[in-house]
Amino acid sequence: MEKRFLIDTDTASDDAVALIMAANHSDIVIEAITVVAGNVSLEQGVQNAMYTLKLCKVSVPVFPGMDKPLVRDLKTADHVHGKDGMSDIGLPLTGFRPEKKHAVKAIIDTITNAPGEITLVCLAPLTNIAMAILQDPSITHKVKDCVIMGGVGLGRGNVTPVAEYNFWADPEAAKIVFESGIPITMVGWDVSREYAVFDDNDVAQLKAIGTPLAIFSVDIQQTLVDYAQQISGLKGFDLPDPIAMAIAIDEAVAIEIKQAYVKILTNEDDSRGQSVMDYVGATAHPTNAKIVLKADREKFLKMVHQSVS
Repeated sequence: MEKRFLIDTDTASDDAVALIMAANHSDIVIEAITVVAGNVSLEQGVQNAMYTLKLCKVSVPVFPGMDKPLVRDLKTADHVHGKDGMSDIGLPLTGFRPEKKHAVKAIIDTITNAPGEITLVCLAPLTNIAMAILQDPSITHKVKDCVIMGGVGLGRGNVTPVAEYNFWADPEAAKIVFESGIPITMVGWDVSREYAVFDDNDVAQLKAIGTPLAIFSVDIQQTLVDYAQQISGLKGFDLPDPIAMAIAIDEAVAIEIKQAYVKILTNEDDSRGQSVMDYVGATAHPTNAKIVLKADREKFLKMVHQSVS
């Protein structure tokens, strides 16, 4: 069953693997890729996305979007992914020319031209999506689904004790999106750290596939390995965007989903960007998202392997 995706990304090392998964899946048509500042600067994210698409030998229009959060200064994650977002391993990440149209306009046009058919896959701070909703609120009713990698459904954050980076980077944008009525499936960082960690054995199996894409997918994680093990306390690197992409491609990868009311905090303390989860109706607010709590790790790994084979 064919699915039509618009992917919004701040392309760094895990986003790149997610793009490969979509680009090389027979059931997925990528209508557009929109880029936002986040993990890296807007300009770097554009180059990284286009380099990855070139490796996949696919042609997809790439639209540059917002170069900073709605009201805050940009705080990149280059300490996690490297200065170039791809572990600074010397890749030629320059010279690509994206579309001239702004990503926000591309989001509005793509959804408007195919009502009920587009799945938004959001792998980045939600600045582009929020701005599109502010400019044309009608798109919230025309989207088929909006799969968001962000927040924390259960447990702790990766920037503060309670906040995940994408929501922390632009909490005002996340708040707008979650309050907009758009149909959200949220895949939090808790899903990644539980089901999408690649230890030495997993890395060896992935690299053993031997294709340029398999080797690329491992090599660009070098900077992430140190961060994930030293700061996140994982046994290897985790891939949040790829597991969200896997669920966008095939919802069966999610083996437990709960409806919840999600409130995004915009405070100036450690709760900045926290996704406050109401699973029991304590706030009396109607639910506004489906939250993925458990995933099928074997299905996920199989999808990653197939995409680079």
